[in-house]
Amino acid sequence: MATEMINRKRKADDEGGAKKKKRSKKAREDEGDLDVEAGLNRAFERMDGQLLADHIAQKVTRFGTDLSSVELSDLYISANAIKDTTSFQKPRNKDNLPDFLEEFSENPVKLSEAPKSNGSPHTLVVAGAGLRAADLVRSLRKFQTKGNSVAKLFAKHFKVEEQVSFLKKSRTGIAVGTPQRLIDLIENESLSLDSLKRIVVDASHIDQKKRGIADMRETMMPLIKLLTRKELQDRYSAEEKHVDLIFY
Repeated sequence: MATEMINRKRKADDEGGAKKKKRSKKAREDEGDLDVEAGLNRAFERMDGQLLADHIAQKVTRFGTDLSSVELSDLYISANAIKDTTSFQKPRNKDNLPDFLEEFSENPVKLSEAPKSNGSPHTLVVAGAGLRAADLVRSLRKFQTKGNSVAKLFAKHFKVEEQVSFLKKSRTGIAVGTPQRLIDLIENESLSLDSLKRIVVDASHIDQKKRGIADMRETMMPLIKLLTRKELQDRYSAEEKHVDLIFY
């Protein structure tokens, strides 16, 4: 029942559903895509918006067994909401993230600038774990300038109260966090989405057990709940205050 509802919604989004579905079979992950030494699932390198939408929907259905058909349908992300990044030629590791952001930003110079309001970043980077988020913060320091901090919004070694205080008094252009911590900070109104221009999901990274952010219930379900918040969903397709949804 849940799968049928998601499929109906998917068909309504794109009349070429049958052709896209055929392509999705070619993009399924296999063992050859999982490069443990590099810490990468290379399948994401070739997934366009439709393939990513299918992939995420499959993961949500797999982990959301306690949800009703309607609830699962509400967690569906349209292919049209996802930016195509298959043209990026470099490995999707932490060192190449700055280049990736510059390639898919309309004005790369502004990545080093912070919006005027405190705690209102233009870029959110979502990682699966605190240690990984810390690595990404270090790789993004090239964009950090005086008056523009790269915010650390994850649970590892940081209390919510400390992050609330930081966001209230600091201008930040880029914030890196884990899904549930980002949700908590949005809901207590210390993290503002008003200036947001892009969400970047650190999807390619895998751990030694070959698991990425979409491969574990404890990270996948908070991630999809973050990405499908109404204030974000409406902006993926809006011209005014548009937000790019990008999978790295």
